[in-house]
Amino acid sequence: MRIVSGKYGGRKLAAPKGNDIRPTSDKIRGAVFNMLRNRGAVEDAIVIDIFCGTGALGLEALSQGADSCISIDKNKDSLNLAKQNAESLGAENESRFILKDAAKLGLKPDDMLPATLVFLDPPYNQNLINPALTALNAGDWLADDALLVIEVEKTFDENLPTAFSILDEKNYGDTTILLAGYESINKAEQDNA
Repeated sequence: MRIVSGKYGGRKLAAPKGNDIRPTSDKIRGAVFNMLRNRGAVEDAIVIDIFCGTGALGLEALSQGADSCISIDKNKDSLNLAKQNAESLGAENESRFILKDAAKLGLKPDDMLPATLVFLDPPYNQNLINPALTALNAGDWLADDALLVIEVEKTFDENLPTAFSILDEKNYGDTTILLAGYESINKAEQDNA
């Protein structure tokens, strides 16, 4: 597993032992970042990588010009692996790590900016996407017009919470990548007033 492009391009990342973590393949990560770069979504982004596993998605974003990345996982081993990978790249100053359940995020810490780009890559078939999206929205973790990259199983039911809309969808074998947009309910109400 390697960083695909940018200032850390070609650098190796530590991979998990066993099957507890399912990292996004280099090929899919490359395709996702092509899609994001075409939208101007990576440069200077404030990134959150939820269900971060190895940290590969957030670290790829940092490599390609993101400003900072908050990696969140409820599994301590996953979070430690993400930290190890950030340190091996020299990206620890732009990185922050939070041990927390994605469905129970609570309020965003005051010293953090709202995210403009979010990666959600949970274990498949466990219905974790909508609780995580609801927690992000309720805790003010997201900037208005944030983009979210959601990696799910091909059979995923695409009914997202109200504040989120699907902008694009790509299929790669058993994996579906959804690109979603976020608009806070307050902003939507103001726009309609």
